[in-house]
Amino acid sequence: MSLHPDYLSSFWKMQGLLLRVDGPLPCPWRHYIAIMALLTTGEHSWSLAELIQAVVLLTHYHSLASFVFGCGILPEGDPEGNPSLQVPSPPSGQSSPPNGDPLGSSGGFDAVREVEALMERMKVLQECQLQEEVASQEEMENRFELEKSESLFPYTGSALTFLASSVGDILELTPSPDVLCFVEDPTFGYEDFTRRGTQAPPTFRAQDYTWEDHGYSLIQRLYPEGGQLLDEKFQVVYTLTYNTIAMHSGVDTSMLRRAIWNYIHCVFGIRYDDYDYGEVNQLLERSLKVYIKTVACYPEKTTKRMYNHFWRHFRHSEKVHVNLLLLEARMQAALLYALRAITRYMT
Repeated sequence: MSLHPDYLSSFWKMQGLLLRVDGPLPCPWRHYIAIMALLTTGEHSWSLAELIQAVVLLTHYHSLASFVFGCGILPEGDPEGNPSLQVPSPPSGQSSPPNGDPLGSSGGFDAVREVEALMERMKVLQECQLQEEVASQEEMENRFELEKSESLFPYTGSALTFLASSVGDILELTPSPDVLCFVEDPTFGYEDFTRRGTQAPPTFRAQDYTWEDHGYSLIQRLYPEGGQLLDEKFQVVYTLTYNTIAMHSGVDTSMLRRAIWNYIHCVFGIRYDDYDYGEVNQLLERSLKVYIKTVACYPEKTTKRMYNHFWRHFRHSEKVHVNLLLLEARMQAALLYALRAITRYMT
């Protein structure tokens, strides 16, 4: 995270608030919730303020797991955990990626060609936007449903060549014994929002319950310090840019960042009516989608190899930026579902 100092500052403020600053829940309880990440029920009911703080703690650590495993930071006992990519942190106060940030040993003609192809697709999409070529609502909804259905495992074909094994093998992996000793039900975990051959639950339309208009307001009422820092953290990572893509500088990356954020929300069944999901298909190659889905939904099954092999032609700091977007988009998605449920309970 130190590769992105503006975000790291915001993250540490949120981390400190959750675990150290006075709040509705006692500090030992907060640490316990952070370790277990499961809501429990008992004879002593929580106040809404306690529930909100617990939900923020749970989503904070669930999403942080995606960042840690997504960056290949694995337990020492894990055979994949031997660090093979050591990149120095930027000097204190530096607000852009270090000049020495490497593109890695996989550079060359193919890497340059992939970057140029992405730049060209971004240019074409920007020109279409300038010409106000807008698809119909029906077409945009169809494109969302297509992206959602294509996110289902297993994938097949060349998209998996960056993995050491098929996605099916990944899904069969179980956590290490060091982790399993804390797990009561090893089969409990993420399930695809839409599974093949089953009735799909209703899509979460972002416009019906937004962070800006609904989620933030609820947290501000019951946990105001948390609401302010959460909003700051979401804004920092969503707008974070150094206007670079691999070897190019002076690039508007907003379109690419928005595609990554919205695809993560798509995986969790959240749809933005005013967003054309055709952009996701244009800007995110299949191997990147597989990486995002694995890190967002199965972080404990992510390996160092997977981190090393996605976007091999991009800088280390840019890959970490993808994982920061993963962390915050996953957290916001979880909060939206939880806060919408709490709002319904209150009304």
